[in-house]
Amino acid sequence: MADLLIDETDREILELLREDARRTLGDIGARVTLSTAAVKRRIDRMQENGVITGYTVQIDHTKLGWGIEAFTELRFTGTTKVGEIVRTTTRMPEAQAVFTIAGDPDALVWLRVRDMAHLQRTIDEIRRHHQVTGTKTLMVLDSWTRGQQWPHPDA
Repeated sequence: MADLLIDETDREILELLREDARRTLGDIGARVTLSTAAVKRRIDRMQENGVITGYTVQIDHTKLGWGIEAFTELRFTGTTKVGEIVRTTTRMPEAQAVFTIAGDPDALVWLRVRDMAHLQRTIDEIRRHHQVTGTKTLMVLDSWTRGQQWPHPDA
């Protein structure tokens, strides 16, 4: 549906904002050959249509002391509701994202911790939940993120 709401110029604007959400409207306009007012109208329209859902900041968590990342697979009892699966970890500051998935396992949790002892305490806390039947943790060695890019029409 989003493809019906945006054109190629909108895509260029989105890519520029994805690279740097603090970019000025004038800078964006110069890069896509539109006036500042035209860029503002397009961004406002994309916000109203729900294409742009917010703005964020990228943080170097290593410099804050939370440099270890891991993914933990979670398995639950067969009667556990999806909402309960999500609530198992969303209140934990270590949980960066929770993905409920089809098949085995039931969920994948992206964790960020200070050190290995912190990771162990976090996994122990998850395992104490009465509906968790098993976990498997995978350590992140390095990562690359595309960000929130949309599929290219030629893909």
